[in-house]
Amino acid sequence: MSISHTLLGLLEGGPRHGYDLKRAFDRRFGNDRPLHYGQVYSTMSRLLKNGLVEVDGIEAGEGPERKRYAITEAGITDVAQWLARPEKPEPYLQSTLYTKVVLALLSGRDAAALLDTQRAEHLRLMRELTRRKSGGDLADQLICDHALFHLEADLRWLELTAARLDRLASEVRA
Repeated sequence: MSISHTLLGLLEGGPRHGYDLKRAFDRRFGNDRPLHYGQVYSTMSRLLKNGLVEVDGIEAGEGPERKRYAITEAGITDVAQWLARPEKPEPYLQSTLYTKVVLALLSGRDAAALLDTQRAEHLRLMRELTRRKSGGDLADQLICDHALFHLEADLRWLELTAARLDRLASEVRA
């Protein structure tokens, strides 16, 4: 995820302080990975330097002065271009799971047990996401569905690999 583009997109709704941006980000996108304040302010500093945001005002508070940021026309154009650009599909051709299976076979370890352990972990996470989805709002449901679909694809791969394990073992050891 592009944090800078996400923060710019949040600024399109109107000027905000860094603290407000962090809260908005965490509420909408940071369920599993909230932003650190330092990350927000370093990103805003970079966006300011690149002319994508400007300081809309400075307020004195009990602590340090609070800058209110606003998106510039260049920032709006940058967000629009980012939104229009398709994300590169990630085909997972360098899969850690595949690497573990091959190394288990090469070392004489039980690759089937490795696949069973991984299957159990996937199913555990899927149950957790399904519980989270049932109690969540629409945004949380969609995020959980995205993760569940990826986990389902992994499970299909685990099953296929388990079914072809003997053949893979002979090819790997040849």
